[in-house]
Amino acid sequence: MSKAVPFRLSNPAGLYDPAPNGYSHLAIVDAGSRMLLVAGQGGENAAGELADGFEAQVRQALANLRAALAAGGADLAHVAKLTVLIVDHSEARLHAFGALLNAAWGSLPTPTCTLIPVQRLALDGMLFEIEATAFLPA
Repeated sequence: MSKAVPFRLSNPAGLYDPAPNGYSHLAIVDAGSRMLLVAGQGGENAAGELADGFEAQVRQALANLRAALAAGGADLAHVAKLTVLIVDHSEARLHAFGALLNAAWGSLPTPTCTLIPVQRLALDGMLFEIEATAFLPA
């Protein structure tokens, strides 16, 4: 899959370094790009079974995200924006998520991201959900 992306990610001077938390502050998207919207992916497998525990659900949700992106002709390099929902959010969960996100993205620049603490998600026991906006060359 092509790593060519029609946008640039940056962290402008005057803003703190978000890299440890797994995101960038700004995505500048080229005109004429194709947009791919990925619905919220949770920590359930193809049979609908939730992984056990927060970190396991994050790992499964990231795997689900990669599968959804691939079905749309994209990969993690094409993701410009993430929205993350975390049940019972804490600093510990933020650090666990940031570490797993950084591991998934590896040497790629991490996308912009908004994290929203929530009381509950769609399924009983669901602790994490991630949605993405990706851009592909026209």
